Amino acid sequence: MVFKALTIAGSDSGGGAGIQADLKTFQELGVFGMSAITAVTAQNTLGVQGVFPLSAEAVAAQIESVAADLGADAVKTGMLFSADIIRTVAEQVKKHGWERLVVDPVMIAKGGPVAARRGGGGAERRTVAAGACHYAEHSGSGSADRHGHPHDG
Repeated sequence: MVFKALTIAGSDSGGGAGIQADLKTFQELGVFGMSAITAVTAQNTLGVQGVFPLSAEAVAAQIESVAADLGADAVKTGMLFSADIIRTVAEQVKKHGWERLVVDPVMIAKGGPVAARRGGGGAERRTVAAGACHYAEHSGSGSADRHGHPHDG
């Protein structure tokens, strides 16, 4: 059986982050990777030139399409961009009963300005991360499981 993982994140036109990085990692680990794009970025090694979000409806449609046919053994989130998308992803995770959930909240790109969010900050931790089996902090403090127990990475 091939393990299947769904990444729900932004797309990095430079290929070094977002769903592109997730799919490369999945491939390296022998995992069949699927994706639902939340936002498209214009970025390269010099920085982020633009962030263009998709609607929550478009994100939900992508997730539903994958869930209805392929299913997912695990789900990983990245840049969810807005409170609407965060709520949509949380609803989808609950609806499909996905218990293997890694929440990797992306709020700033390594090479550029803040990946803009509209009301997303604390909503992601409260809404999506509530059911996460792993929550990755990007504040320099490491990461934690759903109970707040720290991990080194």
